Amino acid sequence: MSTQYSNTHPLKIGTRGSPLALMQAHETRRRLMEAHGLDESAFEIQVINTTGDAVQDRPLSEIGGKGLFTKEIESALLDGRIDIAVHSFKDVATMLPDGLVIATTLPREDVRDAFISRKYTSIAELPQGATVGTSSLRRRAQLLTMRPDLKLVEFRGNVQTRLRKLDDGVAEATFLACAGLRRLGNFDLANPIPTDTMLPAVAQGAIAIEQRLDDNAASAMLAPIHHGETFIRTAAERAFLAELDGSCRTPIGGLAEITGGQITFRGEIIRPDGSQLFSGVWQGPVAKATQIGARAGRELRAKGGEGFFD
Repeated sequence: MSTQYSNTHPLKIGTRGSPLALMQAHETRRRLMEAHGLDESAFEIQVINTTGDAVQDRPLSEIGGKGLFTKEIESALLDGRIDIAVHSFKDVATMLPDGLVIATTLPREDVRDAFISRKYTSIAELPQGATVGTSSLRRRAQLLTMRPDLKLVEFRGNVQTRLRKLDDGVAEATFLACAGLRRLGNFDLANPIPTDTMLPAVAQGAIAIEQRLDDNAASAMLAPIHHGETFIRTAAERAFLAELDGSCRTPIGGLAEITGGQITFRGEIIRPDGSQLFSGVWQGPVAKATQIGARAGRELRAKGGEGFFD
């Protein structure tokens, strides 16, 4: 294929520096190499430090919610230091900066959450009053709905950091996304939780590739690796989130699934203390995916009423 990218003019791929983020950038590069018959020298992976990575001692909700893992990367995209950005889609805010677009998603991985413990295999097995570590307001609220007796502590860091905290007795269990564990080759640690027990975060397990809106060369490069079904499912989920003004500060779960020409969307909103939960199921033709997600968001917002997330 004719492209402006080559070993003398490599495509610059921006990413966070965590092991999982780098694995996702490498997966993107591998798919592009295969699609275009290029070798590694036609690509340059650039690690960009983000606020979310730099501040590890406070909950994400305290330091600004969504965008903490993308803002600096998007700045590099806007000023031309990189050509594309690879993100965990669940970290991307629903409103993108002017001039940027996500037009490419890779095939979605396992959407489920994983229960991780050195002693127990499920939430039900945890003893009364057990300590559980999580930095996710969604998982925290879901847990408190199921098990109000549990003691919850703030728990951030990569897979290795969290396992070390379990070994040190900071908590008896924690949670990670199955997708990340699979991509890192750590799935043997996982006890997957069915989505009807714990509805995942919007766009969990999906990789999004962001680019400049007017960059036709990048569009041409990315087109062959785009996975349409993942794009439609995540579009429905993000439309739901946008209606709820969802951020890391709000406990929201959402999942769209496609069977034949039909899309089924499940969504829920939970009070941060787990005291109240509203959920529902919406269905319709795939062509109306975003409208279905948005309708779900509006209906749940109306059920929750003013101040539901306070």
